[in-house]
Amino acid sequence: MLNVVAIMGRLARDPEMRQTTTGKNVASFRIACDRGRRDANGQSVADWIDVVAWDRQAEFVCRYFQKGSLIVVDGRLQSRQYQDKTGANRTAVEVVANNINFAGPKSSNAGDGNGYQNAAPSYQNAAPARPVAVEAAPSYSAGNADDFAVIDDSDDLPF
Repeated sequence: MLNVVAIMGRLARDPEMRQTTTGKNVASFRIACDRGRRDANGQSVADWIDVVAWDRQAEFVCRYFQKGSLIVVDGRLQSRQYQDKTGANRTAVEVVANNINFAGPKSSNAGDGNGYQNAAPSYQNAAPARPVAVEAAPSYSAGNADDFAVIDDSDDLPF
């Protein structure tokens, strides 16, 4: 059986972290995923996808993402049944995250600067940034049609 989901969108609200009775971290959040079309009123149409992340993924999403952040999640689709406060049976469908990643540069994420923009680990060299001299690309002459030779391919190919 195959159950794979990959989704990219923006967080609809800040992720919420909880702990199970056994002490495992679990984070839940909702992603707004644009359908790429507009309705009759000209408004963008989006799907609202619930996501659950466990353990290290939960810590990661709560630490570096906030409402409006562009995020990529891959995982599996899961449904579960429960009873609401009135006793009615309900079904919840959600993505259980396997991997969570940044989807864009820091500047494309919303927020007040207190989120991952200032706290994300840097994966670049620790050396201070210095301007790098840009060398001009070498120029090549286009040549002419006489530069080409005909290859005899009547024999067997060597591969």
